[in-house]
Amino acid sequence: MSMALPVACMRTAHDLRQAEAALDRPLHTGTVPSGHPSAGKEFEVHLVGTSGQRAYAVELLNRMYDWRGYGANHSLDTSANSKTFAVSVDGEIVCTLSLTVDSDAGLAADKTFADVLGEARKAPGASLCELTKFACNSSDDSRFLLASLFHTIFIVGTEQYDCTDLFIEVNPRHIRFYEAMLGFEKVGELRTNAGVDAPSQLMRLKVADIRCNIERYAGRDDRVARRSLYPFFLSQEEENTVRAAARRELGVVRPIAALPVRAKRSPLRSTAMPDRMAA
Repeated sequence: MSMALPVACMRTAHDLRQAEAALDRPLHTGTVPSGHPSAGKEFEVHLVGTSGQRAYAVELLNRMYDWRGYGANHSLDTSANSKTFAVSVDGEIVCTLSLTVDSDAGLAADKTFADVLGEARKAPGASLCELTKFACNSSDDSRFLLASLFHTIFIVGTEQYDCTDLFIEVNPRHIRFYEAMLGFEKVGELRTNAGVDAPSQLMRLKVADIRCNIERYAGRDDRVARRSLYPFFLSQEEENTVRAAARRELGVVRPIAALPVRAKRSPLRSTAMPDRMAA
């Protein structure tokens, strides 16, 4: 004999199914351009929210970290102030990166640079966030995929939070990459990150400068622009689509501000990618 579930239970189950479905919807969908190993393949940038996605992202993270000697026992932050993003090609997660917003619990970088971040917090109106737990399968497609990932994180971050300063810890051999490609600047001296037992440099990027750089480099293909990721960020139309998707998933209700018309992405050129972004 079957029994009807209480209405409250039915609603809860329905809500859970809707939440799972929402987490499976990509924030951005694109196609890898011609001239590259994955040319023609569709890729998605999405939040990592389901248990399956999280397991795949953790597996990639630990595989790439272990390959570089950083250990294989890392996990993803599941706190409310942290979001993990991923890029999937043909349904397989190939890149993952987490955004964490400052809270009473602090940031991961506080374990190594507490004094530096403490000073940053003292600035009037300052609100800190950080990028951590980066892992990406190295390929000739990485630059294009990483540009899409960074831009999507910027969009979601500015929709949900009002952060002013973005921080990241990097291995010193990658300092120049983040300076040239994204405009980060070094803060503090070189230290040892105990979590991966490796040298670490803290870097900072003003969130307002990200928008300026997107507009500055849009559509450019000159020698200076080729050293940056910004020419390969999303087009204005793509950004508007991601912003609408982010607001739908986050429950944000406000009109999308008109942005200056900017050129489409520049043609993709091969550039070596870092093997590690943040601890």
